[in-house]
Amino acid sequence: MEKLMIGIDLCDVYTQAAVVGRETAWSLPTVICRKKSAEEWHIGEDAYRYTLLGEGVIVDKLLSLTAKDGTATIQGVKYRGMELLGIFLEKLLTMITEECGNGEICQLVIAVNNMEMRILDGLVTCAGALGVSEDRLHITGHTECFVYYVLSQRRDIWGGQVGMFSLSDEDLRYYELKVSRNARRITAWAEYEELEESFSLNVLDTAPGARMADRILCACADRFMKKKLFSSVFLAGKGFAKTDWAPGFMKQVCNRRRVFAEPALFARGAALKAEDYLHEKTSVPFVCLCEGKIKSTVTIEVLRRGVKVQTPLIQAGESWYEARSVLEVILDGQDYVEFTIVPEQEPKQKRLVRIPLEGFPSRPDKASRIRIALGFLDEKTMVIKIVDRGFGELFPRTDASVRQEVMI
Repeated sequence: MEKLMIGIDLCDVYTQAAVVGRETAWSLPTVICRKKSAEEWHIGEDAYRYTLLGEGVIVDKLLSLTAKDGTATIQGVKYRGMELLGIFLEKLLTMITEECGNGEICQLVIAVNNMEMRILDGLVTCAGALGVSEDRLHITGHTECFVYYVLSQRRDIWGGQVGMFSLSDEDLRYYELKVSRNARRITAWAEYEELEESFSLNVLDTAPGARMADRILCACADRFMKKKLFSSVFLAGKGFAKTDWAPGFMKQVCNRRRVFAEPALFARGAALKAEDYLHEKTSVPFVCLCEGKIKSTVTIEVLRRGVKVQTPLIQAGESWYEARSVLEVILDGQDYVEFTIVPEQEPKQKRLVRIPLEGFPSRPDKASRIRIALGFLDEKTMVIKIVDRGFGELFPRTDASVRQEVMI
């Protein structure tokens, strides 16, 4: 049975999917419909067709519905947004696996442009219900997919500055990627700006609308790319499935630059990231710093074999949603725990965070064991919880604990 590495770009209006090793990408509206005649669900264009025939009731904007914990009533039955999103994913994955010869989902990476906790938790719940365990599911943002896709290309394509325009029904964004290299590793810095000049793709159906959209993109290209040197420029999103509607923009961005159009770039980047999880060590050894990623390394000083060493708990470049760390240590003459936070961009601006162990029992030196657990509420807010674990039968554990949120 073929092992499938699947990337899905899941958005409110349109969803795209790609599988490693296959040139075809799937693209369909993010809508779901239940037929009136039977409890039968359809997604994408089929959902629109049955609705237009009067045979079904359609629900759209599934991510937004999940984010606000909303509901939709279909034929007298109330469904939570998460339920409908789960059905949509089930139908989508079934379609993909069937077209790939009923292969096994080995790794699944879902890219979203809104990394709200409720959406992320909802996707984990939905995937779990479909039999995709947490170790095979990963959620990321569009920017990281952009980085993975670009860095999978030849080095001369990303050796300098890389720009990208992403155009969809939801938004118009400009991305920029810079890569720095040293003897130890490659660091990829990527960020984006959501542009106010966004427009509905429906305007491209008329000649006047297409000319207006072309002028808008020309103005954006002039603002972001004038007098800059680029190794390459990418065009992503459904809006760039064709480029003949924007002759002025294409002439402008192609002037002494290499330009690549890939409408399903985010889905393909997600699939490449899915493939990377199969390797013990990343096939592309880089640290990615972008939306959804932690920008600092967090360490704690411990005594190991008589030598003081900084032990990493959180590494810069980890996904904040997946970053977890647990460590048990024995206290030696101190009533606090101290952490060192080192920003990746400005390591000289490292800072110390000291958390007093208020309310913890007083014991002799080396007779208190504590458990330190770190997690994140978002990419800038770290949560530290320290719990008393006692020390054998002589000093039983207590209920003493401390929890603190730290901005990093």
